[in-house]
Amino acid sequence: MITLATAARILRQLRHDRRTVALLIVVPTLLLAVLYYMYQGRAFDRVALIMLGIFPFVIMFLVTSIAMLRERTSGTLERLLTTPLRKVDLLFGYGLAFGLAAAVQAAVATAAAYWLLGLDTTGNAALVVLIAVVNAVLGVALGLLCSAFARTEFQAVQFLPVVVVPQILLCGLFVPRGQMAGWLQGVSDALPLTYAVEALIRVGSSAEASATLWRDVVIVAGAALVALVLAAATLRRRTP
Repeated sequence: MITLATAARILRQLRHDRRTVALLIVVPTLLLAVLYYMYQGRAFDRVALIMLGIFPFVIMFLVTSIAMLRERTSGTLERLLTTPLRKVDLLFGYGLAFGLAAAVQAAVATAAAYWLLGLDTTGNAALVVLIAVVNAVLGVALGLLCSAFARTEFQAVQFLPVVVVPQILLCGLFVPRGQMAGWLQGVSDALPLTYAVEALIRVGSSAEASATLWRDVVIVAGAALVALVLAAATLRRRTP
């Protein structure tokens, strides 16, 4: 119940932040439209499908890392932790709240991609939404974890090229993983975003949800859970 109450508080705050709502809902669709005019045919189908998973990951990482830092620097977090609220309750509340926001984001972006921009995949669009939501929760978890090591919003953003960009470069979006150097493939195998992209690629090429696809989804969800637990262990009450 405490976790649900925390999630409800965060959603109320989010509802009144119009800029963040626009970032979550409107921006991914606009970026997909840009991709539509950059690519044509099968090239658009491949890139847009992968970006439907990457956009929530990046956006949720930024939003949650800064939001948690503000809670700490404003003293809100310290006041909350004097109540029966535990760190795990707080972080899982964040994960639940932004997971729901990600579900809306993924549904809107996926609907626009399929119905307005003509995205064509062999697999079901519902699987795309599911993978996008799981990927968003991963971004939330990593954002919460990284926020524990930042003192300012600028420092929080600096984790983006350290944590997020390498995963985008090595996930197979730009170069097929099989064509990478052996040590880069090893690094790619250790990054959770790789498995989300692999799952999306399988949705694009196969009508059936294979066991390998579900394995990839479970790996991403497991990585998000581990990151949330680590974030709870490293969370500080306030920023010096």
